Amino acid sequence: MVLSRRNFVQGSAAFGSALATTPSMARTLRSGVTNDLYPDPLYTKPFIDIDEWREEPVRHRYVHGGFADSELRFSMYFPPEENYRGRFFHPLMHIAGEENVAPKGRLGGLDGDSIPFAAASGGYLVESNQGTPNMHSVTPDIAGFRASAATAQYSRILAAEMYGAHRPYGYVFGGSGGAFKTFACAENTNGVWDGAVPFIHGSPVSLPNVFTVQAHALRVLEGKFDQIVDAIEPGGSGDMFAGLNTEQREALAEVTRMGMPPRAWFAHERIAYNYTGVFASIILPLFQLDPGYFADFWTKRGYLGDSPPQSLRDARIQHKTTITGVVTTDEARAKGLPVSIAAGTRGSAPAGIRLSSMPEGRLQGAFLFPRGGPADGKRLTIVGINGGLVMLGFGGDDIPALQQMKPGDAIEIDNSDYLAAQTYHRHQNPPEEYTVWDQFRASDGTPLYPQRPLFAGHDQAGKGNAYQSGVFDCKMISMNCLMDEAAYPWQADWYRKKVQGILGGRFENQYRIWYVDNALHVTPSRYLSPNEGHEPRKFHGPTDTRIVSYAGILQQALRDVSAWAEKGIAPPEETSYRAEDGQIFVPPAAAQRKGVQPVVSLTVNGGERADVAVGETVELVGKIEVPPGAGGVVSAEWDYDGSGAYPDAQTFNDDRARTTVRQSHAWDKPGTYFVALRAASQRREAVGTPFGKANNLGRVRIVVS
Repeated sequence: MVLSRRNFVQGSAAFGSALATTPSMARTLRSGVTNDLYPDPLYTKPFIDIDEWREEPVRHRYVHGGFADSELRFSMYFPPEENYRGRFFHPLMHIAGEENVAPKGRLGGLDGDSIPFAAASGGYLVESNQGTPNMHSVTPDIAGFRASAATAQYSRILAAEMYGAHRPYGYVFGGSGGAFKTFACAENTNGVWDGAVPFIHGSPVSLPNVFTVQAHALRVLEGKFDQIVDAIEPGGSGDMFAGLNTEQREALAEVTRMGMPPRAWFAHERIAYNYTGVFASIILPLFQLDPGYFADFWTKRGYLGDSPPQSLRDARIQHKTTITGVVTTDEARAKGLPVSIAAGTRGSAPAGIRLSSMPEGRLQGAFLFPRGGPADGKRLTIVGINGGLVMLGFGGDDIPALQQMKPGDAIEIDNSDYLAAQTYHRHQNPPEEYTVWDQFRASDGTPLYPQRPLFAGHDQAGKGNAYQSGVFDCKMISMNCLMDEAAYPWQADWYRKKVQGILGGRFENQYRIWYVDNALHVTPSRYLSPNEGHEPRKFHGPTDTRIVSYAGILQQALRDVSAWAEKGIAPPEETSYRAEDGQIFVPPAAAQRKGVQPVVSLTVNGGERADVAVGETVELVGKIEVPPGAGGVVSAEWDYDGSGAYPDAQTFNDDRARTTVRQSHAWDKPGTYFVALRAASQRREAVGTPFGKANNLGRVRIVVS
């Protein structure tokens, strides 16, 4: 069966009625239909093992299955016919291995709303394990695009059986590692997907460099981040280098020029915890591709370890001990303990262990080596210590062996290689188009440091085959965050330039880039604190008053790319910005910034800071502007004490493109307070729904004495 491209054809009214009200009368979806829409020799025998109607989170028909003689498994969520408009949405997780993420509320970017969003947007949702249940035993092309393409095309066969003959439009999207896979799908296939939305994405030189330079800064600047952040907060001095010694100033300048947004350092504890775990999974190939580096670092001229500063000498740890207990990911989460991204992919993976003795010093980032048993010789990374429990990160391929660790096993702890890896980026010299490396080149372009084999082009997508060629035939909207601590914002500009060079005059009719301000790599609802004790909950306080969720903008991007592909309706203009010295800067006014996010500016007594007495009233004035074509202001919320409670809120329903809001407030206790004004805009057709809200915020400082 080969289905032609055409608009959705409605089935009969009788079929629609039966589908919506009497599941037993609905057509039976077939297993064993040859997947000739995408004739991949690996995926020719599809089967269905679950086909049932479910009522939560919204009414939908759940179909689970896979392809015989392969490890590919999929889940599909079909809405009742009256809600269907001939399209599907296909999310790609950053790590392969699971096809039931959507019902668990862990689908990156869309939080827990992916199934309701798809249904409300006239489509069904498709997800798969990307060809493997264990992140190993498959080649990069399988996890990168082949398994996803086979799933997408087979979903069209099932949709035609359920709704009547038609070709559904398809939209693939993914964030972080899933963004690399989104590129792989768009660049390696034709006609499978009609649109793509990669978000929070990196570049071919992301790994390991963004995390090595970050780890170096975390070590050297430990204890200094609060003063750095205070300097660049509203009403601060503006000089984030003030009070730092030479080594610290150089480390901060280096990481900033490499692209780390300085404003993101407010979350330095969480960054250290979570990305040390990520570092654990991406550093392992270094030992295979460049094993000599780690000895050279400590012994050869031109490497930091040959003549180490005192801070590096003091940081080195080497210690032998034994395991006294193992805690799995599921057990850790049940206790409210934080779990690293690397450990969080499998419930039975060892999230943490207890040791008979602990060395002194900073263990975060140290390697832990099991000695004896099935895990002998594996490398785990210590991502943090919680209540005496050593929390772990590791590569996904090692999970089967690590699951067999047990009390009594011998362990060695050594952070020498982790310390060496922190400056690996200095010994890379990628092409000149990666201008953030100019700081490591002399004026004639020659490297300042000894060079190692170029790590760029490594399997960036976690087995994704994403080369980021910039060649694709679908519509694409790229969404990225200006405070992204993991996918530095300049990398999206790098890809945009590549696409522009290839598309030429077709660029504006095929590609958009939208930057989101005041947003990190992960949305606030996924932003768990490493120091929350034993009760799992969202970050509150400073996080909710510093960053916003980008989920609504991602939702709008998916709706806009579908309207673009299906009806030729162009999305709002892309964000206007400039790239300079590793950082991305945007204009202060919405009309000039463009994109889809509202711009929020806030003043206190006419400035960004007020020094007042206890009980003295201040005047707060907020201005909210929506870029052209991006909808109207729908809400404004005030938080006065950094609690994240936002007790005062206003709503608007008149499609206003700009508004001014005012509040008066006084504090009854001395202290420094940061007031936040959080606002949202929304398209008219989405008002009254939870979808498509674009958020932003403004902040001011009040010092009460």
